[in-house]
Amino acid sequence: ALETLKMFEKRDSRVKSAAATNLSFLYYLENELAQATNYADLAVNSDRYNPAALTNKGNTVFANGDYEKAAEFYKEALRNDSSCTEALYNLGLTYKMLNRIDEALDCFQKLHAILRDSAQVIHQIAQIYEILEDPNQAIEWLLQLISVVPTDPHILSKLGKLYDSEGDKSQAFHYYYESYRYFPSNIEVIEWLGAYYID
Repeated sequence: ALETLKMFEKRDSRVKSAAATNLSFLYYLENELAQATNYADLAVNSDRYNPAALTNKGNTVFANGDYEKAAEFYKEALRNDSSCTEALYNLGLTYKMLNRIDEALDCFQKLHAILRDSAQVIHQIAQIYEILEDPNQAIEWLLQLISVVPTDPHILSKLGKLYDSEGDKSQAFHYYYESYRYFPSNIEVIEWLGAYYID
């Protein structure tokens, strides 16, 4: 894939930008950040209005820990294409890293309006409500999430934990037991169930 894309580097700026965008993404996936950054720069310089190129550039900056700068690239990508879901998702993650929780929640809720059944988006929203210490909202979003991925033991145990913290032992037992059914090796879940049976 890398060899094929490199053949397009010499073409006109739009083709060059598309090839460099894909090369940047491939290097990013291989965790070769220096190469990913070089091709992200080439893609952005070839076509400043390419939202995928700007998102990749944001990703390389994010990976280097410069979250403020990453947010600028994601916002620029969204100004060029408001339907760029990758930029919106990554902007939400960036705001989370910057502890700008309300802005992160806003990004993920906008994204949820576009991608109704995206497990990742629903999970992020539930997680944000946990950070905001709103267990009822977190539970509501996690219940939505298990309608999308009903056999995820991590989500089921998370629901058990939240119900337990709210004092609802029967619901906590139900979700911990379901989690145990799908993944019987989680020590935390086994300990909780053991303590429940002792009680």
